[in-house]
Amino acid sequence: YKTQESKSLQKSIAEISSDRETSQSELDAVDQYLSKLKDRCVAKPEAYEERKKRREREIAGLKQAMQILKGEAAMLQRSRAGRQSGHAHRSLRGGDDA
Repeated sequence: YKTQESKSLQKSIAEISSDRETSQSELDAVDQYLSKLKDRCVAKPEAYEERKKRREREIAGLKQAMQILKGEAAMLQRSRAGRQSGHAHRSLRGGDDA
């Protein structure tokens, strides 16, 4: 009776060990996949120096855009002023535009 019980226990041990090995390899695969996902998905804090450089580049770009817009605004004002003075000049001459 004990040999039969021993054989049965050994068989159970072998099955459980095999199940454990399978479960462990599945767990290892899932852990590896999770690690790859974390690398891709989890936001890593940006270093201070990198943030500072990025911000400085952004500010420089905004300053450049502001200079461009100021230049365009000045050109528009000069253009409008030229058109308005030309119109006033024609009406002073007696309406030659008819």
